[in-house]
Amino acid sequence: MTRALYLSPLLLALAGCVGFSPDGGMDLVRTSALTQEHAEPARIGGEDAETSASERARALLRRPLTADTAVRVAFLRNKGLQAAYNDLGISEAKYVAASLPPHLSISLLDIRNDVSLDIERRLAADVLALATLPAREEIAQAGWRSARLEAAAATLKLAADVRRQYWRAVASRAVTRYFTEARAATETIADLARKLGETGALNKLDQSREFAFYAELSADLARARTQEKVEKERLTRLLGLWGPDIDYALPANLPPLPNRARAAAALETTALAGRVDVAMARADLDRVAKEYGLTRASRYINALELAAAENVTQSGPVKERLDGIELRLEIPLFDWGEARSREAQETYMRAANRLAEKGVNARSEVREAYTAYRGALDVARLYQGKVLPLRQLIQDNSLLHYNGMLADLFVLLQDGRARILSNIAAIDAHRDFLLAGADLHAALNGAGMAGSDTKPTAMSTSPTN
Repeated sequence: MTRALYLSPLLLALAGCVGFSPDGGMDLVRTSALTQEHAEPARIGGEDAETSASERARALLRRPLTADTAVRVAFLRNKGLQAAYNDLGISEAKYVAASLPPHLSISLLDIRNDVSLDIERRLAADVLALATLPAREEIAQAGWRSARLEAAAATLKLAADVRRQYWRAVASRAVTRYFTEARAATETIADLARKLGETGALNKLDQSREFAFYAELSADLARARTQEKVEKERLTRLLGLWGPDIDYALPANLPPLPNRARAAAALETTALAGRVDVAMARADLDRVAKEYGLTRASRYINALELAAAENVTQSGPVKERLDGIELRLEIPLFDWGEARSREAQETYMRAANRLAEKGVNARSEVREAYTAYRGALDVARLYQGKVLPLRQLIQDNSLLHYNGMLADLFVLLQDGRARILSNIAAIDAHRDFLLAGADLHAALNGAGMAGSDTKPTAMSTSPTN
């Protein structure tokens, strides 16, 4: 009866143990992805789940990819994302372990000789660990929530990276397509120049200019084809594809520009309410605050162990059984908890300052992203609405003047080269707007800025002297 009384707190603690969640903590990840990306991530475990995910991804790859379907494919096939979900499972296992009461310690002492027998049995538990179990469980729960937010952040970051790389890949394909068309048109003129040169109607200088223009376009086309393959390969890595699945198709052109820009109202408020990194900073502050409270409560006691003991002594025919309890306390003679308390206080203030920093940075990043978004849209519209029509008009009139012998071939080639450069610049401006839109979306949900990746540079055709 006495031993049962000693162990009753331990039995009560066992009744409150935390179990594993049915979805492994994916509820918050799934909600964030559906809200921000309109795509549902999948935690893939086992061969059947892997086969099902691959089949779903292949169904999406049968048609030319859009930005949204590219994100869905990445959610199904990217193994780095699955590793982040494994980290989430590890964190949940640690949370469940932290909710369990401390381990029991069992010792047996058996001393005997010819005339006596001394047997001692002890069942011990760490009383301090048992007393602080609810607080430790609450701290572990806060840590698990942070892990869920980290998994959500990894999901949103992958989606943002996929969208950015998708637009780079499509823009590279559009550049290749334009250079192919431009070279085909120039090839006709080059054949005409060669025939005119054979008849003496075109001098060597003008022939050389035309041939150089055609050769430069051929070099730019080769460069564009290489860049197209590189950008698609980068996208393939983000999608997590290999084998025959890499032969997916991308659209030949970028989508049209929107009629209206996104409104700037309440962007900062939206970011503070919905950014996952701000939520992570809040969760970290909450976790540290709980740890700080626990540290203050137990700063003077480092270890407290309660043991139920039974001693059996036998000397000759006489056998004696004694029950009792043993209390062991570690006395901190050299450290009364001041250093631990100061460390906890500084840790708490660090978390508070980082949360404040996140709030300031979130507002600034959204303003920066929106400024880039509006500026990129204005530049793209300027190219499509004014620059390209004017370049086409100049090219058409230059051809009329050449046909009417009012201008020489050099002027026609210069105008043609300028029109090609303007069209490539227009594609780059369109791509930059789409990238800025992806950056704005990422700034609103906390997926991170574009990073240090070098943006593709505009292809250029060197002028011929």
